[in-house]
Amino acid sequence: MNRKILRENLENYRTPFEEEASFIQDFIDLTHDDLAFQRERLHGHFTASAWIVNKRRTHTLMTLHKKLNKWLQLGGHADGVENLQEVAMKEAIEESGLSSLSFVDSGIFDIDRHVIPQRGDIPEHFHYDVRFLIEAEMNEPLMISEESMDLAWIPFDTVEDLVGSNISILRMLEKTSKSEILL
Repeated sequence: MNRKILRENLENYRTPFEEEASFIQDFIDLTHDDLAFQRERLHGHFTASAWIVNKRRTHTLMTLHKKLNKWLQLGGHADGVENLQEVAMKEAIEESGLSSLSFVDSGIFDIDRHVIPQRGDIPEHFHYDVRFLIEAEMNEPLMISEESMDLAWIPFDTVEDLVGSNISILRMLEKTSKSEILL
């Protein structure tokens, strides 16, 4: 997946979720920016995430993010890499230590634009997060990275207790439970 393929995938991306649909065009527009995949684009830039689930679709792997102090899906900055699927897998491996990770589908699972608060010299900015659905074995040992305070397989029925009103995570959870590709 390169910038052109990402743009095509975004142009064809459909979602029944109004909030998610409202920023698809912003993602498409960003693909035209030369700095779209670089942190140096201070207004906002692409990131990639892995929504990791077990094969039975009862748990998701989440990290307690050290800087944000929130339970989130695994992921990170593109840092110049235009293949966001590759970025999502790299981040998933680095942040979990798992080797059984595999894409459920090669397409985009979810997108989200969210604000990252100012930290030091880095101003408040947007992350344009492209998310991919990945599954893994739960019996593998986990490795907590330096970016995390904790890492755990969270039962689907307790995700909302951890994330509160984080709409994008609740949306991914809903997609997971309803998705045809998971059967």
